[in-house]
Amino acid sequence: MNKENFHFYVKVRTALNIQAKDIHEELCFACGDETPSLKIIEEWSKWFRESREEAEDEQLKEQQKRNEEVRDMPQLVRDFLDPAEFYQ
Repeated sequence: MNKENFHFYVKVRTALNIQAKDIHEELCFACGDETPSLKIIEEWSKWFRESREEAEDEQLKEQQKRNEEVRDMPQLVRDFLDPAEFYQ
């Protein structure tokens, strides 16, 4: 297996909340001496976990912003379409 394959495997297993130690054991069983060290697997797993959390936080912020925009939209439309504004 190449590094890209190991990355993919660690990323998927981390997304499934599998601990780095268990991921390393699975890889050792399947790939033997080719397997990256436990320390490297732990680093990758941590990085993937943090990246996912950051992505989830960013999605939440974007959703909150959209909700605020939608909530504010009727007032913006009312302000724009207010007949009093056109006949001043």
